[in-house]
Amino acid sequence: MGSETVVLEVEGLSKRFGGVTALADYALRLETDELVGLIGPNGAGKTTAFNLLSGVSRPSGGRIRLCGRDLAGRRADQFARGGIARTFQNIRLFRDLTVWENVAAGLHMHHGPGWVATMLGLPSVRRRETRIRADAEALLRLVGLADLAEARAGELPYGSQRKLEIARALATEPKVLLLDEPAAGMNPTETKALAELIAGIHRSRPIAIVLVEHDMRLVMSLCRRVQVLNRGRLLADATPGEIQADPQVIEAYLGRRRERHDA
Repeated sequence: MGSETVVLEVEGLSKRFGGVTALADYALRLETDELVGLIGPNGAGKTTAFNLLSGVSRPSGGRIRLCGRDLAGRRADQFARGGIARTFQNIRLFRDLTVWENVAAGLHMHHGPGWVATMLGLPSVRRRETRIRADAEALLRLVGLADLAEARAGELPYGSQRKLEIARALATEPKVLLLDEPAAGMNPTETKALAELIAGIHRSRPIAIVLVEHDMRLVMSLCRRVQVLNRGRLLADATPGEIQADPQVIEAYLGRRRERHDA
C-alpha cells in the first residue's frame, strides 16, 4: 500500500510520570484498512498508549499524526473531532439517557444544528435532527440494538452496553477506532458475538481499528498484525503466527522461570 493509505503515524511516543517511564519510543504506522492488536502483560503500557492516542493524556515526547496532522499535546475533544474515537475498559455511557440518545450524542459532534440555529428555531434544526435520528437507528441496527432504542442505557445487559459504546464511538465518524478491552467481563457467547461485530465493522467501513484485549484467542482470530508491549516498550510487531512463536513474547508473558520449568 502507498503512503496515501496511511491514516495514523506514531513516532517516538513516550510518557513519564515523575521518574517512572510508562511508555518509551512507541511507534505505530496504521493503514486505513488495518485491524491491529495491541497486547502485553499487565502494566506493559497498553492503557497509557491508548490514553495518549486518544488525547486523554499528554505525551512527554513523540508525534501522533492523523492524516498528516500532528495531534500530540492537543485536547481529547480535538482528537475526537480529528477522527480518533475510543471505547474504555470501564464502560462510560450516559446511563440515564436512552440507547438512541447515547448514539445521537456522538452524531451531534459533526451533524448537530448548532446553538444559534437551535435558539432561533431555524428549519435546518428539524432537518438535522431527523438525519441524526435516522443515522442513530442505522448504527443501532449494525450493533443489534435497534429493538432497545428507547431503553435506558444503564438498564442494558453488560454485553449490550459494550455494543452501545462501540455504536456511540462509530457515531463520531472516526478514521481510527480504539477498542480498549471490549471483551472484558463477557461470557463466551457474548465474546463470539462481539468478535463477529468487530469483524463486520472492519469489513464494511473504511476505519482502521486498534484492539487492546487480554483474550488472545479473540486477538489472534481478528488481527492480521499484532504489537506486543512489555515494560513500556514495543517488543514485537508481526503477524499472529510470528507473535505466538516469538521467544521474547513467550518470556514476557510466562517469565524465565516458568519457561525453563516447562522445557
